[in-house]
Amino acid sequence: MIKQRWSSHFNFIMVTAGAAVGLGPIWKFPYMAGENGGGAFVLVSALAMFLIGVPILMGEIILGRFGRANPVATMQKLALQHNQPKLWSLLGWWGALGLLLVLSFYSVVAGWSIAYIYKIWSGQLSNLSALQIMQTWDDFIANPWELLLWHSIFMVLTLIVVARGIHKGLEQASRIMMPGLFLVLLILMTYSAIVGEFRTALEFLFTPDFSRLSPQVMINALGQAAFALAIGAGCMLMYGCYIPDNTKVASDSLLVAAMLLLSSLVSGLAMFPLVFAYELPPAGGPSLMFTVLPIAFNDMPFGVIFGGLFFLMLWFAAWTSSISMAEPLVVILNEQYKTNRKQASLIVGLIAWIIGAIAMLSFNVLQDVKLFGKYDIFTAIIDFSTNIILPVGAFGFAIFSGWILNKKVVKDAMNIRSKVAFNIWLFLIRYLAPLGIVAVFLFPG
Repeated sequence: MIKQRWSSHFNFIMVTAGAAVGLGPIWKFPYMAGENGGGAFVLVSALAMFLIGVPILMGEIILGRFGRANPVATMQKLALQHNQPKLWSLLGWWGALGLLLVLSFYSVVAGWSIAYIYKIWSGQLSNLSALQIMQTWDDFIANPWELLLWHSIFMVLTLIVVARGIHKGLEQASRIMMPGLFLVLLILMTYSAIVGEFRTALEFLFTPDFSRLSPQVMINALGQAAFALAIGAGCMLMYGCYIPDNTKVASDSLLVAAMLLLSSLVSGLAMFPLVFAYELPPAGGPSLMFTVLPIAFNDMPFGVIFGGLFFLMLWFAAWTSSISMAEPLVVILNEQYKTNRKQASLIVGLIAWIIGAIAMLSFNVLQDVKLFGKYDIFTAIIDFSTNIILPVGAFGFAIFSGWILNKKVVKDAMNIRSKVAFNIWLFLIRYLAPLGIVAVFLFPG
C-alpha cells in the first residue's frame, strides 16, 4: 500500500495539470483545430472535455484514492473487495501498455522541440527562405542519428526526474515548469496579438461554423478531449493514490480541465495570429509547429527570441506529461517486482526509448514499411495508443467507478455535498461517458 501523499494541494494541482497539459493542448490541439474548421471543433471539444472527460477523470482519481497502490494492484484489490473477477487487474496492465507507447512517441516529438530550440537560438534558421526552412525540416527528420540524439536527451531528462520520486522529482519539476509554461504561453500570445492577425484568429477559434460540424469532426473533437486529459491509462489513478483523504476531487478535476482548456486556447491564440498574418495554411498537420511557425518567426521582429521560447514551451509541456506517464510504470515495477525506483526508471526508460527509436525510423530508414498496408510505424503507435488503448481503458474505468463502486462511499470520498451535483456525475459516468468513449472507439479520428 502506498503511504506517500502529495506535500500540498498546490503541488497536486500542478502535477495533475502537468499530466494533462502536454502535447495534447500545445501540439495536437492547434493542428486539429486547423484541420477541423476551428470554432465548431473547439466548441465540441470543450463540451466533450467537461461532459465526458472530467467525469472519467474524477472516477479514475477516486479509484486510486481507494486502492492506494499501482493501477494493476489497485484494480485487483478493488475487484476483490467488490466481488468482481480478478481480470479487472488486466485493465491496469492495458493502461500500462498505453502509457509505454504514448511515452515513446512523446519522447520523439519532444526531442524535435529541443532540437528546434537549438536550431533557432543558434541562428541555423535565420535569414532562410520559406522553402529553405521547409527543407531544413525534411532534412532533419530524414537523419536518423540526429533524431536519435534528441530523442535520447529527452528520455534521459524524463528519467532523472522520475527516479527522484514524487516529492523531489514530480512535485519539484511541476511546480516550476507549469507556472513557467503558462508564463511563456501568455508572453507568446501577447506577442502574436501585436504582430499577427489576432482578430482573425479569434474569429477562427471562437466563431463556430456549424456547416463544418460533420460526424467525423465531432469524433475528432471527442478523441482530442480524451487524449488531452490523459484519461484511460491509469496515470490519473496513480496520482489519486497520493491524494489526502480530504481532497475535493470534483472541484480539483474541474480546475485541471479548465487549466487544460485555457492552455489549449492560449496555444491556439499564440499560433494562429502568426499563421494568418503570413498567409500560411492552418491545416498544417502534425508538423505545423515545425514548418509553418519557423517561417513566421524568421520574418518578424525578435523572432529568434520568441521562436525559441515557443519550442521551450512545447518542451516543458511534453516533459511534465512524460514524467506523469513514466510514474505509474515505475511504481508497477517497484511494487509488482520489488525493484527500487532507480532500477524501475531505467527499465521503463530503456523500453520506451527502444520503441520510440523504432518509431522514429519510420521517417527515414523504415519509411517504406507499412503496417496493414497503410500505416507507418510512428502513426500506427499513435493511432493504436490513442484510438484504441486509451478509449478502452477509459471505458473500463468509467464502468468500474460508475457501476461497481458503492455510491455513498464515492460521494463521501469526492467531498461532494450536493446530492444533485453527485447525481449529475453519476449520470455522466454511467451513461454519457461510456457512450462517448464507444463512439471514439468505433469511429477513430
